[in-house]
Amino acid sequence: MSFLFAVSFLAQAAAPLPADLVDIVDEAAQERGDLTPVLVLGTSHLSSLPKDFPLERFDPLLDELEEWAPEAIAIEGIDGVQCDNLRLFDPGNAGTYCPDPGPARAALGVSARDAQFGVMELLAKPGDQRTIAERRRLVGLFLAIGEPESALVQWLCLPEAERAAGDDLPAELVAYLEKFDTRHNENVVIAARLAVRLGLDRVDRVDDQMSGSDPKDPEAYGPEISAIWDNAPTKQRLAEYEEWDAAMEDGSMPILEWYRRYNSPASLALAMEGDFGAAAGARTPSDAGQTYLAYWETRNLRMVANIRQVIGTDTRTLAIVGVSHKPYYDRYLGMMSNIELVDTLEVLAED
Repeated sequence: MSFLFAVSFLAQAAAPLPADLVDIVDEAAQERGDLTPVLVLGTSHLSSLPKDFPLERFDPLLDELEEWAPEAIAIEGIDGVQCDNLRLFDPGNAGTYCPDPGPARAALGVSARDAQFGVMELLAKPGDQRTIAERRRLVGLFLAIGEPESALVQWLCLPEAERAAGDDLPAELVAYLEKFDTRHNENVVIAARLAVRLGLDRVDRVDDQMSGSDPKDPEAYGPEISAIWDNAPTKQRLAEYEEWDAAMEDGSMPILEWYRRYNSPASLALAMEGDFGAAAGARTPSDAGQTYLAYWETRNLRMVANIRQVIGTDTRTLAIVGVSHKPYYDRYLGMMSNIELVDTLEVLAED
């Protein structure tokens, strides 16, 4: 060993290592630059809106998100492949969380596998080269894999004259889509309509419902978790939600302000303290808090893993999710070396 090599080796050996060795990867990514921006929008679930709520009031929010220009939109929904697994192994959850692809599969004469591969094949073709017939085929195939939001995106991208039933899209599928388009759901009102504005082919379902932890005592779990949630931060948070929702619904609070309040650190902190923090700190006979926390952390880790797959090398991504998920999304996505989290409040700020 030469003297210079020995000195170099000893110098490297003496250099302190970071406590978290993945910091080495983070620093390399930072030095390279061009990290991929990711925006997490926490939302109240819009199913609680009055039936006659004017959905055009969401346009200012869509305008801001369109200006941010994501290249992919991740939503809180289970993808078709996991839903097929749930139908086999957990039909109860499948019935709760998964759209029924049966009518579309029967109408088109396709299996789950045929539909999945059909979607992949058609999406491999650039959108501006896709024919009307191919786009209509995508509408049906997205319904057949159980992803109606993406079917709606393809449907709304069709010229209005082509949005009609035909041999390729039977009347029952068109009727389903037209009804689905009226749903008060953030995946429709925000995600699908934003995807159409941006010319995206789909939205990506990233939820996970295979992460449940069985309670030690199923009969005790419900009463115990209810008692855990009976605390001052939870009561304050729910009272604030009630006040904000009433003001938004009567028109005295603009939609953008409503979203700013839901995504504010102070409001998110109340959710962490009164919900998951209370569960983490609780001691009960059946360990209900620990069971709940294990489920919640596992679910969010899997959701973020699915988002990371959507992001790939450099896909600028918007993730829309129930607001209590947002701090977990921010934490887990913030651990990724190649990702730069965007400040939600800055995007939603008044111009």
